[in-house]
Amino acid sequence: MSEAGVTSLIIKSESFAAERTIAVRAREGKSPGLFWLGGFKSDMKGTKIQALDAWAAEQGRACVCFDYSGHGESGGDFKQGTIGQWLEESAAVYRKFALDPQVVVGSSMGGWLALLLARELRKLKDAAPIVGMVLIAPAVDFTEELMWKQFSPAIKQEICEKGFWLRPSQYGEEAYPITKSLIEDGRRHLLLGGLIEIGCPVHILQGVQDPDVPWRHAVELVSRFARDDIVLTLIKDGDHRLSRPEDIERLIAAVKEF
Repeated sequence: MSEAGVTSLIIKSESFAAERTIAVRAREGKSPGLFWLGGFKSDMKGTKIQALDAWAAEQGRACVCFDYSGHGESGGDFKQGTIGQWLEESAAVYRKFALDPQVVVGSSMGGWLALLLARELRKLKDAAPIVGMVLIAPAVDFTEELMWKQFSPAIKQEICEKGFWLRPSQYGEEAYPITKSLIEDGRRHLLLGGLIEIGCPVHILQGVQDPDVPWRHAVELVSRFARDDIVLTLIKDGDHRLSRPEDIERLIAAVKEF
């Protein structure tokens, strides 16, 4: 981020054995602030958060982003990460650094975590409210719907026997591990089997040409919201990253709505 240095947040819990050092960049500013949740294997140096932060800086608006454990500048082993662990980190960073109302922006896996975070925060009386949410290609329930159910019997067998499978990446040279613990823990956080209610308006940006999160997945997600005001923008030539200049303009325009 342009003007914010890195702050370390140490997280200890009874749920997860390993102590984690989370790298956070937080800049003070006007409310509502922006709270960024990145994607699976991404970090806070990505194109979208950098552009969003630059806009927030111009507006004098607060902005918080961080790297999950095993990602970017944070400590920890990616192979040990799970949805539950990254959700715990998201909630800890939010409660520590998001002191005023927030617009939460979640990309890919961050979209799933954004919805889970909203549900967690509604149980607390002292957390800053989420007043709006922008989800970019939200990969809700991806460990089950977009991974496990799509895997071949051979891949499933390898995960069960070895504890992980190395998945080739379209976005880098190195394959990354899909672990048995990631799949099993993901089942504790599934949302698409019931109704979703988070208590704020939501704008979803989804590329029709997305090979990782099909646009029909976003449509299914929309159908699960019970009462919240939902806007779905389908971008006909958009891919999964939605990082082109025109995509960034759409992202900032969606954030401006709140």
